[in-house]
Amino acid sequence: TKLASSRRAWRRVPASRRMAATTSDDASFVHDKAAIESASRAKPWLSDPNYFRRVRVSALAAVKMLQHAVEGVRVGKDRGGMPLEIMGLMAGHIDTSDERTLIIHDCFPLPVEGTETRVMADDPEVMNYMIKLNDKFLEKTRNERFCGWYHSHPFDVSLHPNWFLSATDVSTQLLWQNMEDRAGNPWLAIVVDPLRSIAKSRPEIGAFRAYPPEYTAPAGSTPDGKILDKSACDERWGACADRYHCLKVEYFMSSLSSSMLSILSRSFLWTTVFASTPMLERENRTGMAERIISLSDKLGAARLDRRSAAGDDSSGVLSKPTDEASDLAVEHLRGQAMQVIKASLFADTGTAAAAGGAGGGAAGSGAGAGDADME
Repeated sequence: TKLASSRRAWRRVPASRRMAATTSDDASFVHDKAAIESASRAKPWLSDPNYFRRVRVSALAAVKMLQHAVEGVRVGKDRGGMPLEIMGLMAGHIDTSDERTLIIHDCFPLPVEGTETRVMADDPEVMNYMIKLNDKFLEKTRNERFCGWYHSHPFDVSLHPNWFLSATDVSTQLLWQNMEDRAGNPWLAIVVDPLRSIAKSRPEIGAFRAYPPEYTAPAGSTPDGKILDKSACDERWGACADRYHCLKVEYFMSSLSSSMLSILSRSFLWTTVFASTPMLERENRTGMAERIISLSDKLGAARLDRRSAAGDDSSGVLSKPTDEASDLAVEHLRGQAMQVIKASLFADTGTAAAAGGAGGGAAGSGAGAGDADME
C-alpha cells in the first residue's frame, strides 16, 4: 500500500537527514545570557517602533494557549452565557541569532476571566500572583522572564480572524510595553481566536506590539502592512488599527520532539485522521448551528437594507454575508468530503468482514447441526 511504501521510504532516509529539517529549531532553546543582556542594554526597539518582525512560538506554548482559550469557551457556555475571555503571561527572550525575532517558550494561565469587551489583570490578587510566579519560579528555576501576555477573542466565526487589538488591549499593551521595553525586556501581545481555531482545525493566533503615543503610522496602512480603505481596515483590525502592528508567527519544536512526533505519526497518529470527525464533535456541531443562525440574520438584515435602497446593491450590502456563506459552505463540504472518503475506503472492508463473520457463523451452525445429526 501507499502507506507501507512511504514507511519503507522513510526508513531508507538516514537518521541525520530526518532530523536536519528541525535541527535549526534547537537553537531557539539555547539561552545565551550574555547575548540577551547585550541586546537588552542596547534597546534598539526604543528607536524603531517596527523593530521586531517575527515571533517564534514553541509547540508547547501554542497548545497551552489554545487549550486555555477553548476552556474559557466551554466554561462560559456551561454557565449559560457567552464564552469567556481568558488571559495569561508568556515566558521567552530575544532570539540571539536574529534580534528582530522574539521567542516564546512557555505560557502561564492567570486566574482572570473577562467579557467580550474587557479582560484585564488589574485585580490586586492577580498582580500578587504574577509577581510571585515571576520571582519564585521563572527567574530562579528557569533563568527566564515574562516577555508578554496573551488573551482570547472568543467571538463568532466570520470571514476574518478575530485576532486584533481593541482599544482596551492597546492600552494594556502600552502600559506594560512602556515599562518593560525601557527595562530591556521587549513586551509582546498575543491574541487567540479559539472558535475559529476549532472551526478551521488550525491555530488562529496573532502577535502584536503597540506603537508609542508619539509615533504616527502611515496613512491608510494596516497592522500587517497592507493598504485598505478605512471601513475595511476597521472591520478587520478594529478602531485602533493605526496604533499597533503585527508580527509574523512561526511555530517550532526541538529535533527530539519532532523525531518523536514522526515516530508516533507513522505508528499511531495517522489513524486519528480516519477515526476522528471534527465536524461531528460537540463544539463544531453547536458552533455550526450558531453560525448558520447568525448568517441567516445577517442575510435577512442585508435583504431589508437592499430593499430600502430600491434594489441597488452598489454599496455591497450583500457581499459580506454571501462571502461568509461561501466560506461556511466550503468548510462544511470539506468535512462531508472526508466522510465520503472514509466510507469509500472502509465500507467494502466492513461489509466483507460482516459477511465473513456471518458466513463463519453459518458454517459453524451447519457443522454443529451435522454433528448433532451424526449423534
